[in-house]
Formats: sequence, C-alpha cells, structure tokens
Amino acid sequence: MPPRLTVRRQVSSLTADMTLQRKKKKTWGRGLLLCCLLLWVSGGGVSGVNLRRFVGCAVREFTFLAKKPGCKAMHVTTDACWGRCETWEKPVVDRPYVQSHQTVCTYNESKLITVKLQCQSDVDPSYTYPEALTCHCGVCVTRTTECLTFV
Repeated sequence: MPPRLTVRRQVSSLTADMTLQRKKKKTWGRGLLLCCLLLWVSGGGVSGVNLRRFVGCAVREFTFLAKKPGCKAMHVTTDACWGRCETWEKPVVDRPYVQSHQTVCTYNESKLITVKLQCQSDVDPSYTYPEALTCHCGVCVTRTTECLTFV
C-alpha cells in the first residue's frame, strides 16, 4: 500500500480532511496542497461577496485625510461604515405625491479615537474622530451625520 499524506486544518469551524496518494498525479496533489495552504494563510478563504451587488451595511477599513487649520494633514486609517441600504419611492395621490423609505449605512456603535497632528505651537494638535464598532441600516441622524435632504 502506498504511503499517504494527510492534511488537516480547522477552517471556520469545519475540518478539512484531505488524503492524497503520492503516486497519483503528483501535479494534482501538489496543486490541491497549495490551494489548502493558501486557504489556511488567507484566514479561511476568499469571500464570495460581490461588492457591486451587496445590499447591507458593514464595518470596513477606510483611509481619510485628517485636516485642521494650522496643522499638517495626516492620513488616518480607521474602521467606518460602508454599504447600501434599502431605499424606495412610490407615487401617491396626495401631496407630496411621493411616499419614500430611505435608510443609510450608519454607525450603530462607535468609539472616539484621538490622534496628534503636527501643528503650529499655538494650535491644539488633538484630532478626534469616530471609529465604527458595528454598523446598521438606519435613518440618517443630522446630529451625527451629514445627510443630503431635498424638500
């Protein structure tokens, strides 16, 4: 009986068991082993989500330019909310002749982060911004979010 090579790895609470026989198509076995290695290194696989068709709201890494008068701008990478939420309008008989339902991808939970910018001596170098912990599709709250509204 030919020797066997068994590869075992825990991936997303599923155990991938693969047994390869060395004498059967070495290229196929090596390719499969390489795929398993890549899957393991990538942390569980490639996401099957098509971002162009994704509807929902999620935390996603985002880089922006932190600016403040009297300070040098600084690139900051943080977690922010990103997504597409359900929005629709339909005609109605009475004014305003449209019934609408509009939600935006917004912060559900966040924490404030403060960084120090390079500033002139008379300017406070502190720059504070929110970092998303969780996000959801909800009504745009003008107290915390810049909302575009047309009346």
